[in-house]
Amino acid sequence: MKKILAFSLSAVLLLGACKKSFLDEKPRAQTPEDYFASSTKAPEEIVTSVYSKLYDWNQHCFSWIGVTSIADDNADKGSEPGDSGTDKDQLDNYSFTSTSASFNEVWNANFEGIARVNKALDMLDKLNVDPNLKTRYQGEVRFLRAYYYFQLVRMFGGVPVISRVPLTEDEIRQVNVRNTAEEVYDLIEEDLQFASASLPENYLIEKGRATKWAAVGMLAKVQMYRQKWDDCASNCESLINSGLFELHPKYEEIWREVGEWSSESIWEIQAKGDYPAKGIQQYFSVQAPRGAGGLGWGFNTPTQKLYDAYEAGDVRRDATIITSGQVLWDGWQTNAAAPNKYYNYKCYISESQETFANNRDQTNKNLRVLRYADLLLIYAEALNEKGQTGAALQQLNAVRQRAKIGNSMAATQEEVRLAIWNERRLELAMEHDRLFDLRRTGQIADAIKADGKNFEAGKHELFPIPQRQIDLSNGLMIQNPGY
Repeated sequence: MKKILAFSLSAVLLLGACKKSFLDEKPRAQTPEDYFASSTKAPEEIVTSVYSKLYDWNQHCFSWIGVTSIADDNADKGSEPGDSGTDKDQLDNYSFTSTSASFNEVWNANFEGIARVNKALDMLDKLNVDPNLKTRYQGEVRFLRAYYYFQLVRMFGGVPVISRVPLTEDEIRQVNVRNTAEEVYDLIEEDLQFASASLPENYLIEKGRATKWAAVGMLAKVQMYRQKWDDCASNCESLINSGLFELHPKYEEIWREVGEWSSESIWEIQAKGDYPAKGIQQYFSVQAPRGAGGLGWGFNTPTQKLYDAYEAGDVRRDATIITSGQVLWDGWQTNAAAPNKYYNYKCYISESQETFANNRDQTNKNLRVLRYADLLLIYAEALNEKGQTGAALQQLNAVRQRAKIGNSMAATQEEVRLAIWNERRLELAMEHDRLFDLRRTGQIADAIKADGKNFEAGKHELFPIPQRQIDLSNGLMIQNPGY
């Protein structure tokens, strides 16, 4: 998708905060409102501007990789020992503070996305748009707002709930006040329910747009976090019964260009590697193997504990982890003397066998956000928590059988619960979910301490609210405990 507009939260707030003064002179240049009112492509361009945020450096690259992956027990900082990555060493060893740069960057990124959604909804209401098309567009951007808020609430807990462009003084003040996590989740569910009722089941050409099933699957995942097991199971069943999805038979192919939008894909962030390239800015190069002959910076490297956690014969290990010196699927050999023993295979781009515009910072690597295997494990967890352990095992074993490791030996509800959690670790490794699974299941303290990191109970269950945001709020924004 082509980036055509950017609506920042700060710009929206400035527009809302201006009072009558000499600034009220009628604009002499064309405003965005003037342009949109005169353009027949305006609705599409407005929606595209919301999607374009997904590709930004601050949204899905270095800071986000650090916060969502380096901080868990499946990954280390990587790179060279002396390369801190600004604060990625702090994320890795849990010495971070409220001034660590990554937190403010991911905070700004997601609230920039939310501001674009709110501006888009405001503009769509003002334009002459076919009602059915307007409803679809509203569903798309509300799906994205739910996605942005899901990122934030899992990182920080309660954050400001901003569901419209703030205009009044009270609304502008509320931007600086945290809502509870439950209130954030309420808005997420409301947006996803609207999206699921408003969007088509799929798009034949415009890959990457939100669909009904992306919204249903995301809603089920959110309900897993809220332990709303009946609703979670019901949404999983709805998606499964659609008949549109199945496990891709070759796990290793999911991460290659041929695996984009496979039968397993529920929602991906679409990238394009041919000219003009449009990818997630440097998502690949930040994580690609480092050293002589290497392709990238070498951050976010799999741990030895993750490597050892796979059972013998599990095909997912070698599809997830590159070992230095290994010959990869396309014939390229990694550097045996690289600074790290392991690298992330799921982000690898083949320059010889896949679409490549000679730009490692704008590659064709789609980000797989929601997969059918994830949905099956969510369904298994919901069924098990509802007391349907036998049915839960069927879903768990479907994932294990694709991994070539046979059925689980778990039997009791507690054994199955632990087996599902472990399966999520291995199936979704390096996919930016592990940390949040540890938090929601209460395993985080033990897991992070076992990884040799400085976890402090009562503090590190959430990340700190960025000090920059507290300062900008003049103290209205309340910090998380322990910081």
